[in-house]
Amino acid sequence: MDKRLLDILVCPVSQGALEWRPERQELWSRASRLAYPVRDGIPVMLEEEARELSEAELEA
Repeated sequence: MDKRLLDILVCPVSQGALEWRPERQELWSRASRLAYPVRDGIPVMLEEEARELSEAELEA
């Protein structure tokens, strides 16, 4: 994930910062408790495409 892109992207739900998780190919929003997929290098920033983060994931 390009650092410049990550610097300008925000969660569409919370407007908060995102964390890049390369092992899962996801962008995580701790504020909204959602993980957005990155497909073929393109972030899919749609709430309906995101999955909910579990308590265990949030604690890691």
